[in-house]
Amino acid sequence: MLASQLQAMGHSISYPTVARILVEAGYSLQANSKSKEGSQHPDRNAQFEYIYRQIYKHQSGKNPVISVDTKKKELVGDFKNSGSEWRRSGKPQRVRVHDFAIPSKGKAIPYGVYDLTKNAGWVSVGIDHDNAAFAVNSIRQWWKKMGRPGYRTATSLMITADSGGSNNSRSRLWKWELQKFADETKLNIYVRHLPPGTSKWNKIEHRLFSFISQNWRGRPLKSIAVIVNLISATRTRTGLRVRCEVDRGSYPTGEKVTDEEFASINLKRDKFHGEWNYKISPHK
Repeated sequence: MLASQLQAMGHSISYPTVARILVEAGYSLQANSKSKEGSQHPDRNAQFEYIYRQIYKHQSGKNPVISVDTKKKELVGDFKNSGSEWRRSGKPQRVRVHDFAIPSKGKAIPYGVYDLTKNAGWVSVGIDHDNAAFAVNSIRQWWKKMGRPGYRTATSLMITADSGGSNNSRSRLWKWELQKFADETKLNIYVRHLPPGTSKWNKIEHRLFSFISQNWRGRPLKSIAVIVNLISATRTRTGLRVRCEVDRGSYPTGEKVTDEEFASINLKRDKFHGEWNYKISPHK
């Protein structure tokens, strides 16, 4: 555009000249940056401050605090995976040209649980649907394999989660499944949702998922076994360790929680934004 304007004024101009002028003026070629997440809620900062106070309270009481979310679904098969890995020159990994799902392999759905206190992660790799039942069962498996052995005296569990997805703050099924979990474990479940539009601040994103992505960069996810092994092999210099298992359960979509069932949930909402902050206690 600048070149055409200068040419209209009678100047002889070329692209390299325009590029040099722009660089000298402080410009550079830049790609789009994904940073906008919609409008900001007026109580956004207050909710984060509330969450951090609650985290400190629970950790001080020797009770676990976890961050949960679903990682990006992945096509299973010899598909291109972003990034690169060291290979002999001229020997690139051969992958499919088109990213069309292989019916016999389907997709992998990694749901993660990150323990903020112990810097440890759990990932359930689902092969059916990503819904609240799958999400809570992932938390259940983490508790059986990592949570309970690490927190023998725990009486409660605090969960921090996004406001959308399978752990949606408005989801009846999410709360219904958490009630089942509370009844099974006799734990008081405290849930703290991040304000809408702040998913990138979820601890699990940059303390667990980002390292998993780095670990498998440039490597085709040819099978569920490969995915599980790559996730399990994720390590960091700060001591992160990850366990991963396949969840072969069936999680049909469209399940409804009736008004009667929802009313039976032992749910107590906090005074401050009860739609984001609530406690689900086991039935006696």
